[in-house]
Amino acid sequence: MRTLILLLCVLSALSVIGQPHADIVVARDGSGDFTTLTEAVKSLPMYTYERVVIYLKPGVYEEKVRIEQHHITLVGAGPEQTIIQYDQLREDWIADPDPIGPAVVNIHADDVILRDLSVINTQPQSGVHAFAIYGTGTRTILYNCRVISRGGDTVSLWNYKAGKYYHADCYFEGGVDFVCPRGWCFIRDSRFYEVRATHTLWHAGVTDEHQRLVVRNSSFDGVPGFKLARHHYEAQFFLLNCRYSENMANEPILHVTYPDHPERNRPYFWGDRYYFAQSDKAGEPLSWLRDNLDESGVPADSITAAWTFDHTWDPEDSTTLRPTRVSQQENDLYLHFPERVTVRGTPTLRSSDGQEWTFAEGRGRKLLRFNLSRGSGQLKRGTLDLIRGSLIPTKAYLTERACRGRMTIPLDK
Repeated sequence: MRTLILLLCVLSALSVIGQPHADIVVARDGSGDFTTLTEAVKSLPMYTYERVVIYLKPGVYEEKVRIEQHHITLVGAGPEQTIIQYDQLREDWIADPDPIGPAVVNIHADDVILRDLSVINTQPQSGVHAFAIYGTGTRTILYNCRVISRGGDTVSLWNYKAGKYYHADCYFEGGVDFVCPRGWCFIRDSRFYEVRATHTLWHAGVTDEHQRLVVRNSSFDGVPGFKLARHHYEAQFFLLNCRYSENMANEPILHVTYPDHPERNRPYFWGDRYYFAQSDKAGEPLSWLRDNLDESGVPADSITAAWTFDHTWDPEDSTTLRPTRVSQQENDLYLHFPERVTVRGTPTLRSSDGQEWTFAEGRGRKLLRFNLSRGSGQLKRGTLDLIRGSLIPTKAYLTERACRGRMTIPLDK
């Protein structure tokens, strides 16, 4: 027998702009759980089935770190106040590798979020490779971050098979190809600054014809003669509503080939796929920035983060997390969710007749069990409220989509 209970879930999710929840606090002055980010990460278990938020208080953290646990959020007090920095040349690391990696922040895990902080590779040279962020995971989010290196490949997220990356409200600076994703990448409302007269963006989309780099509502500047983009492999660029300074060179996106060494050339089956819409260029207009989005066959208003990732992930989804149904077995209630759930506090459910069920098990899973803690155990038609604790999706999203309050879901009897 199926009954409907009224369980209206109110969005009480913390926006990425709000005061963050923190599971671990890092503070240089000793006022937190650890004084370094490295210590905080090392304290985590090998497998993190729920989202863990590490808050870094204001300060300069002179260290580099490797993240191998999934579902980690690093959040600072703001990009001017919380700075992770280190001097690391890629060539030095190749010559003498350590287990941390070649970047300041090395991400080898899925669903990692960095927000409200700066990551800076402080090595001073400009004609070298010097990663600030390097990664091989997927569903990586950068929000309100400054990511800086004078060398090349500042942000190198290189999961070429399944990598999906979302960046918003960021500042990127580097020497060449300094935002260079492999796979799928969506960037909005960000600024790019090129410190050399060379290329800013780079993309590789080899394993799937739909892999693409989308940049919306962003600005590009740099030294006189800086260039917009290039690629060595199959690639696809969408640049929509972007602004370009008069310092940008009159050089279209470049497909790099090697006429004298044809064995180095890669297969190029899909051809040039460079699409622009509503470009705003200061100074001399450039013909190759003309609107040609119609050639892609995709309307501008369809090009969202969800579309970029082929609707397999929508990092901008802000809908409230809610179970699809509730089932009851004797004194236990089971909440069934469409995705894996992180449990915060001790969630407690209360029915309209005063009965209560307290969270028992299911952390990091789609199915959560609540055990009767007050009342007869017979759930009747009416309302069911989540009166304590909260539940959030474990996957990476821009907002936490936390569930508290009431929602409407079917009850299996």
